[in-house]
Amino acid sequence: MTAHSVEYIRYRIPEQQSAEFLAAYTRAAAQLAAAPQCVDYELARCEEDFEHFILRITWTSTEDHLEGFRKSELFAGFLAEIRPYTGTIEEMRHYKPTTVRGTGASVATLYAWAGGTEAFARLAEVFYDKVLKDDLLAPVFAALAPEHAEHVALWFGEVFGGPSVCPETQGGPATWSPSSPRGGAPMVRNITEAQRRRWVNLIQDAADEAGLPTDAEFRSAFLAYVEWGTRLAVHFSGPDAKPPAEQPAPRWTWGAAPPHRP
Repeated sequence: MTAHSVEYIRYRIPEQQSAEFLAAYTRAAAQLAAAPQCVDYELARCEEDFEHFILRITWTSTEDHLEGFRKSELFAGFLAEIRPYTGTIEEMRHYKPTTVRGTGASVATLYAWAGGTEAFARLAEVFYDKVLKDDLLAPVFAALAPEHAEHVALWFGEVFGGPSVCPETQGGPATWSPSSPRGGAPMVRNITEAQRRRWVNLIQDAADEAGLPTDAEFRSAFLAYVEWGTRLAVHFSGPDAKPPAEQPAPRWTWGAAPPHRP
């Protein structure tokens, strides 16, 4: 997959024209929102010098921007709105993201919000007690090593923002399928939709019993990962599926809603 490209356009707009400039970009933004090559966009204004604005547009790729959007009818509409301000552009370049990236501590990770390693250890313990007693899932889990629950707890911790763990201790996103990005989960074939649904239901019941947070923001993010991981499990357990390429563990975070602090 081609990495996204980030375009930065820096404007110097005389303050008396700023209202018209913002109005023009409000109209032009409709063309960006409709462009399949555009991932997201944001226009920011400098706090120290009100005459400076920076437009950030994330494109699916530089080529998609130049050969796709620029040659589309959407670009004509976009340019018609902002043409009066093209002469004020001081910089217009594409940038590729580097590996230097991360998040600050202003918003807690899902890992910290849940209660850290101890919380996910409780979750795995309760969950595996349930699946081994479940008529639909017990045959799938019966052959797993006793330490597998511990491995799954470590995997969940890493996915939700905790410390990274060694590949040999990873449980995989579905914890019972070949869908683990680094091969940590045992190979299970032909997982059914009924088994997947039961897995999802039992992990939610286990989260309740293990005392994981019950606020809507945490549980919606938690369930989103569970749905994603188990659906991958079903896909990669199919008879014709190819094992996924090796890749880093996913890092799951809050969805549209940040953590609720009453």
